[in-house]
Amino acid sequence: MNDTLEFNEIYQEVKGSWNDGRLRFSKQTVVYKNSKTGKVDSIPVPELTQAQWRRVCLGHGIKLCTSTGNIYKYDGFKDTDFEKISEYFKANYKVELFEKDMCVKGWNWGTAKFNGPLLSFEVNESPAFEIPLTSVSQCATGKNEVTVEFHQNDDTEVSLMEVRFYVPPSTGDEGSDPVEAFAQNILSKADVIQATGDAVCIFRELQCLTPRGRYDIRIYPTFLHLHGKTFDYKIPYTTVLRLFLLPHKDQRQMFFVISLDPPIKQGQTRYHFLILLFSKEEDINLTLNMKEDEVERRFEGKLHKNMSGSLYEMVSRVMKALVNRKITVPGNFQGHSGAQCITCSYKASSGLLYPLERGFIYVHKPPVHLRFDEIACVNFARGTTTTRSFDFEIETKQGNQYTFSSIEREEYGKLFDFVNAKKLSIKNRGFKEKKGMKGNDNMYSDSDDDQHDAYLERMKEEGKIREEANDSDDSEGESDESFNPGEEDDEIAEEYDSKASASESSADDGDSDGDRKKKPAKKAKFVKERKPRKKEKKAKDSSAPKRPMSAYMLWLNSSRDRIKSENPGISITEISKKAGEMWKQLSKEKKEEWEAKAEEAKKEYDRVMRDYKESGGGSSGSSKKERKKKGGKNEEKRKRKSGGGREKEKERATGNDSFKSREFISSEESSSESDKGKGRKRKGSDEEEVVTTPPSSEESGSD
Repeated sequence: MNDTLEFNEIYQEVKGSWNDGRLRFSKQTVVYKNSKTGKVDSIPVPELTQAQWRRVCLGHGIKLCTSTGNIYKYDGFKDTDFEKISEYFKANYKVELFEKDMCVKGWNWGTAKFNGPLLSFEVNESPAFEIPLTSVSQCATGKNEVTVEFHQNDDTEVSLMEVRFYVPPSTGDEGSDPVEAFAQNILSKADVIQATGDAVCIFRELQCLTPRGRYDIRIYPTFLHLHGKTFDYKIPYTTVLRLFLLPHKDQRQMFFVISLDPPIKQGQTRYHFLILLFSKEEDINLTLNMKEDEVERRFEGKLHKNMSGSLYEMVSRVMKALVNRKITVPGNFQGHSGAQCITCSYKASSGLLYPLERGFIYVHKPPVHLRFDEIACVNFARGTTTTRSFDFEIETKQGNQYTFSSIEREEYGKLFDFVNAKKLSIKNRGFKEKKGMKGNDNMYSDSDDDQHDAYLERMKEEGKIREEANDSDDSEGESDESFNPGEEDDEIAEEYDSKASASESSADDGDSDGDRKKKPAKKAKFVKERKPRKKEKKAKDSSAPKRPMSAYMLWLNSSRDRIKSENPGISITEISKKAGEMWKQLSKEKKEEWEAKAEEAKKEYDRVMRDYKESGGGSSGSSKKERKKKGGKNEEKRKRKSGGGREKEKERATGNDSFKSREFISSEESSSESDKGKGRKRKGSDEEEVVTTPPSSEESGSD
């Protein structure tokens, strides 16, 4: 038989709500850990006196009774667990686990029995229901009635407010009132705060951050009393979960944090943490309002009647002794500046984040405590407003996310090493670039989960390669058409040459009419604006062979249906994420198998593409372009020849063999020769000049 028995998803009822956790039976102790609060119940085996197996609403449950009067109930077991637990109890605890049936008749008339901290209502000696007296907040009596009121739990949708018991009058000669006796039995075990007697000690005018203000703290044996100018709070020690003593970053102040469950209430506001701020330089001499022998007997040397020291030390020491909880302090973490905390912002409020040995705590507005066992993953993200800081995101297993922003980038190395040492899952989503984090070359690349993003990036790169391959011919043609390095210089030189020819003609002839008639021809170049050349996109060849897929894409296509069946309702983006994780976990042999398939597909693609090109495929588009270019050149030659022929005929007809007309013709011919390497629009403007200018020269010759 195993030394221990462990059970998950075991439920414990706490003030009307079911909290799940883990239960472990060992030879020395029975330990139950609450998954929500992290609270641990430890029951020493020698104290166990009775164990019951009962059928309850959540299957089967165990009720354990101890010699100290405490009773523990755990539900959520299966019917098949009875034999295993019973044999373990007999072998290791020497306690018999016996079955006890509950009464399900629904009768409201029975017998009330007080069994330690439980009030059991029984019908025919079978319990119908049980009330934990620690959940009772008030008890009132009437003529023949006792009204029991309960503490409210904010985590429950429906809460039990009160229960009324009818107590019949006593028929005996006893002088005691049965109603009062019933109420006193309840109040003796109920969690009712009664400020009777004197306080053990009082701390005056302490600065409290939550709830904000200055309060007198009165320490009673069973509860803590906060007395302020406006509000009073009474906090039972049973509601205290944890105590924290945290040094401020300035090394001159100390935070003392008290974690509460259930929280204290003020209207609709709930305070889950009580935060006190102390100065290290403030000292106090404290005298307990108890006799010295009583102090020694009760606190066993943890406290003395007369004590002195720093104020924060005295408060923490007294609280530790009365609450019987350990005080949590920061561990070995040290930030960039040597402090044990990190300055950051949470919900637009600046505060301090303390990495502890078993969790994180943020103070002070609002206070947040996150245990490592409830953290699903953490994420280091670049700051959204500046590159000098980064964000630290924490995601819990319940799906809640906490973002601590504006952390100085110098703190990254220390915080990352701490998180890595605690073996927390690091999840970086899309922050792979190293911009803004100079000096941290490996800032966002050390996470194991980054492999998933690497595959997504590879898929994107493959998509870009396919697009570039499909448009490779177009890009080459477009670059030939659009890249004309000497075009602007040629235009300037051409305009300068035309001006030079005009000035020579005016100097030699002295005829101003020639200049006036040539200027409109030059203006035609500027009036007609050059339209931007449109890129001619080549239509994709539908008959061309498709490019092969990578090993990852081949595996994804074969596994997509299986991923959908295993995860019903999964979205497309989640499929890719899930596939990336599965591909990352795939064995090396499997990956080599898919890579071999991808290599075969690539060889087949190369062979098919080579045959396709040899058969003339993919060359139609280029032949059309070549024919179009050749046709354009032939047309320009025909226009030049026709224009030159008309000019010669007009010169013969008029008999005018002037210098001006010959110069114009020669300049046009030289300009047309220089324009042979130009684009189509440039050639079009030259054609207009050739066509329009001969009549003007003819008129000048006739004049």
